[in-house]
Amino acid sequence: MAIVKQLDKRSGITYAYESVSRWDKDKKQSRSSRRLIGRVDGATGEIIATDGRCRKDLTSNETAVRVKRGRKPS
Repeated sequence: MAIVKQLDKRSGITYAYESVSRWDKDKKQSRSSRRLIGRVDGATGEIIATDGRCRKDLTSNETAVRVKRGRKPS
């Protein structure tokens, strides 16, 4: 297992991934898979955990309001 840092050129954000390599016996090649850990802070270099969808954690004081999309009943 290794930690890989990759820059997104569109947004300028650097993301940290956990990379795991395995051997494929049938094809006789190595295969790798990556799992997102979080964003890398540019100033400190610290990894900030995220789910990759820019969602914020709700605290106990805040309530989530969901808005339904689509047609409205007449």
